[in-house]
Amino acid sequence: MGSPAAPSTPMADAPVPATPAAPQPTALQLFLIFSRIGLTSFGGGLSGWLLREFVRDRAWVGEEEFLNGLSLSQALPGVNVTNMAIWIGHRLLGFRGAAAGVAGIVGPAAVLIVGISAGFAALSRFPATHWALDGAAAAAIGLSASMGITTALRVPRRWLPLAIMAGTFVAIGPLHQPLVYVVLGVGLGSIALEYARLRRG
Repeated sequence: MGSPAAPSTPMADAPVPATPAAPQPTALQLFLIFSRIGLTSFGGGLSGWLLREFVRDRAWVGEEEFLNGLSLSQALPGVNVTNMAIWIGHRLLGFRGAAAGVAGIVGPAAVLIVGISAGFAALSRFPATHWALDGAAAAAIGLSASMGITTALRVPRRWLPLAIMAGTFVAIGPLHQPLVYVVLGVGLGSIALEYARLRRG
């Protein structure tokens, strides 16, 4: 009799090929993406475009991570969307990404704004110019509302975050308190309360 055949190796023991990692963007890609967003967005709608581009379409940043970065960008001094460009760029490519993000979101749009302002000065006497601006404002409001709804859906359904959100609205809106003091007071207070909650947990 011949020697018995060697036992077959189970499929589970076979090496599993590694799943290739998603390709990281280059600095040029980031510059072009931020340039396109800056040139085609209206006012407060920039955050909505950033969410769609980097989270939903390309999945380079997680949604919760993006919203955390947005909260940080809104709390820091400066223009929110510029802060977001720095944050996203640095998150993806470090210093090179941050520089590409700022250059893309600011540079091309600034050149376009200079040209538009010169054209608007010449065309402001025509009613169609004001109709176009009204349409742009409506688009900006819609994009900002979309971003706000997305963020609100992610707010934890606990009484403390909701109370902080309502208190901030009342302090800035009906009571007309200075924004800087409200952000410093409520922001630092909410961070301290959340830190204490996590320590207890």
